[in-house]
Amino acid sequence: MKKWMLALTLAGGVIALSACNQSGSTVAESSAGDVTQDELYEAMKEKVGAQALQQLVYEKVLSEKYEVTEKELDAKVAELKEQLGENFEAALAQYGYVDEDAFKETMKLGMMQEKAAMKSIKVTEKEVKEYYDNYKPEIKARHILVADEKTALEVKSKLDAGEKFEDVSNTYSTDEAAKAAGGDLGWFGPGAMDPTFEEAAYALKKDEISAPVKTSFGYHVIQLTDKKEKKSFEEMKDQMEKELKSSKLTTEKINEIMQKEIKDAKVKISDKDLENALDPQTAPAQQ
Repeated sequence: MKKWMLALTLAGGVIALSACNQSGSTVAESSAGDVTQDELYEAMKEKVGAQALQQLVYEKVLSEKYEVTEKELDAKVAELKEQLGENFEAALAQYGYVDEDAFKETMKLGMMQEKAAMKSIKVTEKEVKEYYDNYKPEIKARHILVADEKTALEVKSKLDAGEKFEDVSNTYSTDEAAKAAGGDLGWFGPGAMDPTFEEAAYALKKDEISAPVKTSFGYHVIQLTDKKEKKSFEEMKDQMEKELKSSKLTTEKINEIMQKEIKDAKVKISDKDLENALDPQTAPAQQ
């Protein structure tokens, strides 16, 4: 998940809150008394009101100026699926999404925020060229993690003898998440892994298996399973410019841009209990 994305795990609450902003009707009956829509609205407002209102306002304000097509959204989700591989569904569950559609709602808002913020970020061609020169394409790898070097050497010996990586991983690996996918870590780029692990993985040729690699997590035996191509600068220039701009996005920059967008849209909150909902410090945690 990119740092500019809002962790909006309150989608269900947002929908329910907006639906309950009606008066009069009873939503639950009991011998002890009824629960009205007004009571439900007040209760939900107290629990998730500020975040819910913020999400709804952001969506309305940004959608007027920044379009995210289904094609763009699907491509972004497909990119994440490629990176996470078989761990995609587990990642959704970990972050509290009930399904892929709920995740897409968050992703769409994050992409609109990115488009709004990227407009204000400027980079020179020299910066783009330097970024390209230092750029390392994503790689795909799998690993078996064990506690000590002796066990790692045993793992390495079995793999060199032709035993299936998945079978050896299932027997030895202590990384339960990767183990469930046969040791597969999916696609990743620089900065995503432990520096020592990353250096060893990038040094491998496709299908090559490493000697034991020690990190703070234990000993890894790594196999590089695929590597993306680094094309010419001209072919990758637009992608490099976008990635460089994206790398300059910060929580502070996102908040600054959102405050400007809200001011330009002349947003006014009539509910006094929620009048501070759009203040930067009220924003949900970012990741």
